[in-house]
Amino acid sequence: MPTSHFSPELFEEVKILGLFNLSTTQEGIKVHSNAAPEAIAATRRLHDKGLITQDDGGYLTSLGHDAAQHAQDLLTILTTETLAS
Repeated sequence: MPTSHFSPELFEEVKILGLFNLSTTQEGIKVHSNAAPEAIAATRRLHDKGLITQDDGGYLTSLGHDAAQHAQDLLTILTTETLAS
């Protein structure tokens, strides 16, 4: 059953997924050791879940690409003004 709220940890994971460039599979990310502890932990969790290839970033897996696409689509929907009410 889906959770009815975003925990701070899930929100951080979504933020990391939002950093990926979905127009290419040849571009990854690197979360450096001096990044915010929340970002480092989120990146490790995404790796543990099989969404990214390295515990400090890397590339999206196939499942990770799907998740990042959904996360970025949601951000677009929520930040786009509605044209008709």
